[in-house]
Amino acid sequence: MKTTRRSLVKFAAAASLVMSMGAAWAARPVVEIIAFAHPPVQSALKPLRDWLATQGSQARVVELDMETPAGEKRAAAAGVTGHVPILVLVNGKYAFTRKDGSSVEFKSFPADPGAPGPKGAWTIEDVKAVISAPH
Repeated sequence: MKTTRRSLVKFAAAASLVMSMGAAWAARPVVEIIAFAHPPVQSALKPLRDWLATQGSQARVVELDMETPAGEKRAAAAGVTGHVPILVLVNGKYAFTRKDGSSVEFKSFPADPGAPGPKGAWTIEDVKAVISAPH
């Protein structure tokens, strides 16, 4: 009886460990950067890419060239068509709500003052906040 109880406790501990590992793995966001592969787009995305590089395995990053059939198809699947130089998806979505309740879409150029190109309505900090939030 002691052996059965001990085995049951070991099994429960192992199952708990596996489940917590699965939850941690599931919480890892997928970040898709679908963008033109030329300036000024690449320069505008540099701060985001630099930050993502410091995150290690905390996020899975996928990059697609917007001007390829695969990039156009992925953007269309997310509901975006037309001339969009940058689209950042987090877990398949580009539209989010900020902590202050306002809406933000990670589409076109960022609004960051140092970023080249036209200014959009989202910032690199907005993307960081979404990626860093619990999923």
